[in-house]
Amino acid sequence: MLRAFSTAATGMSAQQRMVDVTSHNLANINTSGFKRSQINFQDLLYDKMRQPGAEVASGIISPSGKEIGSGVKVAGTVKVFSPGEPQNTGRKMDIAIQGDGFLQVSTPNGDLRYTRDGALQINADGQIVTGTGYIVEPSISVPRDAVSVDIGKDGTVNVTDQNGNTSSVGQLRLAKFINPSGLSSEGDNLLAETEASGSPTEGTAGERGFGTIQSGFLEKSNVEMITELVNLITAQRAYETNSRAIQAGDGMLRTANQIVT
Repeated sequence: MLRAFSTAATGMSAQQRMVDVTSHNLANINTSGFKRSQINFQDLLYDKMRQPGAEVASGIISPSGKEIGSGVKVAGTVKVFSPGEPQNTGRKMDIAIQGDGFLQVSTPNGDLRYTRDGALQINADGQIVTGTGYIVEPSISVPRDAVSVDIGKDGTVNVTDQNGNTSSVGQLRLAKFINPSGLSSEGDNLLAETEASGSPTEGTAGERGFGTIQSGFLEKSNVEMITELVNLITAQRAYETNSRAIQAGDGMLRTANQIVT
């Protein structure tokens, strides 16, 4: 009977983790460039009382085994990199990546991070930065006399001065990974390279499998409210069912105890 308690407890713990992941997804439903996480489960070890195919009598092979599992565990969380819906903002410094690729940004300690959040701004030094203030790599500086800034589909940054002259001041470069789900979430809409993600491949937007850049748009979160609410209800019902398994085990123990006494 104690096995039922521990097994059901692992189920309750797993469903609690599913609720945690689902809540995080829903909390970021309006976060630009956010990618939802999906939680995966695995069954735990089995008590093998009899192996399938074991000889149960002379010349008789058992067609099935006798195995009792010990519950479930969280195998991991995987980021789903399906595209988010582009949202028209009308702001020229807002960009959405249509296809594969991440913007590269530099943190204060010099480490490279990656993001799909294209809400770019210009800091006091004229450098193009993220909303948090991290410098976009390669660094691009906008002249102080620029009256407008335009970003092309290939990431080229063009500025127009007070005399109406247009010139290029740099080009945004994209990076992509063979396994983007292996990137580590760092907060501030940033992702970090890991051994699981592999090394980044840098390239130009619109070339060699990289996505294009759409100015005046932001990529919305790919979180779908209906899907997350269904997951939430499923996890809640599974949690309740596991708790009833514990209650059933407790009732059986109570009955057995009453027989003994």
